[in-house]
Amino acid sequence: MRILIEPDELAALLGIAAGGSAARPVVLDVRWTLAEPDGREAYRAGHVPGAVYVDLDAELADHAVTGEGRHPLPTEAAFTATMRRWGLHDGDPVVVMDDAGGTSAARAWWLLRHAGVEDVRILDGALSAWREAGHPLDTGDVETEPGDATARLGGMRTVDLDEADALASSARGVLLDARAGERYRGEVEPIDPRAGHIPGAVSAPTIDNLGPDGRFLSADALRDRFAALGIDGAHPVGAYCGSGITAAHEVAALAIAGIDAALYPGSFSQWSRRPERPVVTGAAPKGDAPRA
Repeated sequence: MRILIEPDELAALLGIAAGGSAARPVVLDVRWTLAEPDGREAYRAGHVPGAVYVDLDAELADHAVTGEGRHPLPTEAAFTATMRRWGLHDGDPVVVMDDAGGTSAARAWWLLRHAGVEDVRILDGALSAWREAGHPLDTGDVETEPGDATARLGGMRTVDLDEADALASSARGVLLDARAGERYRGEVEPIDPRAGHIPGAVSAPTIDNLGPDGRFLSADALRDRFAALGIDGAHPVGAYCGSGITAAHEVAALAIAGIDAALYPGSFSQWSRRPERPVVTGAAPKGDAPRA
């Protein structure tokens, strides 16, 4: 399963550069950050030709669900409607992208894989790599004809609150915290009610999946990174973040390294709102011997 696509390869598939022969992909532009969640104006100012804007908050989450964190997963019916709005048909290849190293686009990658879409790739290096390769940008909105794709959820592994706790607290698993180190340590907490991390979770900031050029590290480098965090391929792995967005980037990086990992969708935004669940601070992953 290929996770990434290079700008030149995407340009060829879109007919912008020579060499394209495979099916033309649907391109989804997922501009979103915690500080600037509405990326529509940035999208309108310049995007990959033909790319459809994705509203992460509205289309990659279901806010009618309560108690499941800030970005609960959409239902099968809701995501089917979203996929069709994007113009997707069953069997279409898809490329997802953003302007932040894939850290928001990975949520769309994960959800589409979860929905049963087989060929989904992340634009490596994001919009900056597309620009640096000299490829053109379009402005304004893109209107698409409705598609007929159907979401069939279950293609990716998830863990719930109790299962995440079990992964973090047992020597038989690893739970990665994909947030910035200062949030893991509890030095700052910009949005959730308590600062710190799930006891036993290991700090693994998503940004460290990328090199200085904003591209994913090589598979070998990612394997080395995760091995240093205690992931040996013999024990189950899960990942969480603030609300299940950047943790999808961690799952993608693990997949590039050949490691299957589960996403904890509720993430710290769910955990920190449960007063019976402990939260710890500091740099140590366990405060903390394993409980079982």
